[in-house]
Amino acid sequence: MPSHFETHLTASAEDPYLWLEDVEGTESLNWVRTRNADTEARLAQSDSFKQTASELLAVLDSDVKIPYVQKIGAYYYNFWTDAAHQRGLWRRTTLDEFRQPEPAWETVLDIDALNSAEEENWVWGGADCLPPDYRRGLITLSRGGADAHVVREFDLIDKQWVKNGFQLPESKGGTNWIDMNTLYVFTDFGEGSLTRSGYPRIVKQWARGTPLSAASLVYEGTPDDQYVYAAHDHTPGYERDFVSRALAFYSDELYLRSKDGTLTKIDAPDSANKSVHKEWLLLELRDDWDLGTVYASGSLLAIRLDDFLVGQRHFEILFTPTNSTSLVDSTWTRNHLILNVLNDVKNSLSVLTPSKNGFKHSGFDGVPGVGSVDVYAVDPDESDAVWLTTTDFLTPTSLSLAQIGQPPHVLKTMPTFFDSSTMLAEQHFATSADGTRVPYFLVRPRDLKPNGSTPTLLYGYGGFEVSLTPYYSGGLGRAWLSKGGVYVVANIRGGGEYGPLWHQAALKENRPLAYEDFAAVAQDLINRGITSPQHLGVQGGSNGGLLTGNMLTQYPQLFGAVVVQVPLLDMKRYNHLLAGASWMAEYGDPDQPHEWAYIQKFSPYHLFDSAKAYPPVLFLTSTRDDRVHPGHARKMAAKMIEAGKHVTYYENIEGGHGGAATNAQSANMDALVYQFLWEQLKKN
Repeated sequence: MPSHFETHLTASAEDPYLWLEDVEGTESLNWVRTRNADTEARLAQSDSFKQTASELLAVLDSDVKIPYVQKIGAYYYNFWTDAAHQRGLWRRTTLDEFRQPEPAWETVLDIDALNSAEEENWVWGGADCLPPDYRRGLITLSRGGADAHVVREFDLIDKQWVKNGFQLPESKGGTNWIDMNTLYVFTDFGEGSLTRSGYPRIVKQWARGTPLSAASLVYEGTPDDQYVYAAHDHTPGYERDFVSRALAFYSDELYLRSKDGTLTKIDAPDSANKSVHKEWLLLELRDDWDLGTVYASGSLLAIRLDDFLVGQRHFEILFTPTNSTSLVDSTWTRNHLILNVLNDVKNSLSVLTPSKNGFKHSGFDGVPGVGSVDVYAVDPDESDAVWLTTTDFLTPTSLSLAQIGQPPHVLKTMPTFFDSSTMLAEQHFATSADGTRVPYFLVRPRDLKPNGSTPTLLYGYGGFEVSLTPYYSGGLGRAWLSKGGVYVVANIRGGGEYGPLWHQAALKENRPLAYEDFAAVAQDLINRGITSPQHLGVQGGSNGGLLTGNMLTQYPQLFGAVVVQVPLLDMKRYNHLLAGASWMAEYGDPDQPHEWAYIQKFSPYHLFDSAKAYPPVLFLTSTRDDRVHPGHARKMAAKMIEAGKHVTYYENIEGGHGGAATNAQSANMDALVYQFLWEQLKKN
């Protein structure tokens, strides 16, 4: 655990369950094991559970899933898990091979074999490979899927660890290549080197062959910052260095670092997303910016970096939002910039091409008009090729390769995991308490009878500017839709579906608006006869767990079952637990009395009333979650159990914030959810 975490926790009059915050304490783990055993005995022994878990695992372990790739040098790398490789293979192939129905793969690193050799439980975290020859990579591995990880240097040609190479001890920090013999390193350097959130606040430059303690200081932030890091831009002809100081989510300072270590600030608003590509600086605004001309929140601006640094502010506006549109992402290829835009939560792509007379706009041919679309460059330094991923609730995901100006060519398609021919996907809008129009997606049987009797699962998130768009899930299809269930995804405020303003509308004291939106969607489903409270379940994780925790405590009359995963629930102490301090820009600071006055109105742990009736609830978390503390779920479950409420609890011992570290663990956790929901929502 981070050095600042509190240990030897005991019960108090204010919080009698404080002892459950001792993550690996004997007493608290005994409590967890008892709850887990009860849950497994009640939910995991039936034939229906075993069948569901088997069906889910078959999807996750399928050897015909899409092998998504990343171009690294001449090869295309993929990380792959299946039944025989639970921890996974890092492997590579050529583009010609990847085009084949069954490519020939070369294994580069076998994580299962590594775990066996080292008697560890490593989970793959990724690789940062050094251009231009891409022989050396910095491999990230975590124990049990935690955010904290180690970094080791690996030789991609010899396919072995570099003897006496760079190695970084376990922390939530990281590294970035400067050159073959030099790294930027941002990590736990000892007492006082971390932010209150447990992330690095110090960046150093580290030379090969020297101890980490000898690394030289590059930049030092403050304990109240969120995260500090540095990176080297290896783009040929545009090599340069940056230091980033994250003040909070969606607020940061970006600096250019000269060879003598001097820092020059990119003097744009802290709330703007700043990105540099070759000669261009792009600014994606989250607030209006008044420079005589007012640039609207949600706009994307472009200017040459050299011009900006000498004080010019003549921006070209590449995107301006409307009431229904927002910018999802922008992606550079060698000669173009591709914009991915949502219009009422539906994707569209456009191509922008820099010229002497500004950016020229054109369409992107061949993109489906329905479902979700993601686009990313194959190699922005060398080509105009892009990968396109298209998906929707009822159509298996496909991966295409496209050259700008040419129709996409489908290379891989996910198998059909369930029969969707009898199903229909629709978009509807509910009206929230303040009159706001809230979109949601509905997946239902075509012949649904609107008599309120259909088991329905409502999912949401509503935070951190995260947008929820349609996606194909073989597991959801097999375990829920194919059995006659309805599935709903709500696009509530706090998300990013309508840009920064949609997110900002539910910050801090306005957080309850997100919950009002979600309740409005639930009520709309009931009013339209899709379902009824006794047949309506709700599910959410992390910030979405806070959402469903508030549905449980504030709107219990609307639901027949509630699933709360890796949640925040104790909003009085959240900022003192693990990474919680980094989320105060989202929720507020409960240590300030005037802010706690509104935070306590959406703190489920404090809203719980033992005298009230609540629907059955399932809490899921992970012991190895070092982002959102498992104490949130533990304490809420304990409080409700003591009050005699219908509580089911399960804590995976590893898995990190994702809740599971292997396909088998994921299948088991998901099967628990579906078994619980079917048992509760099919009653009556």
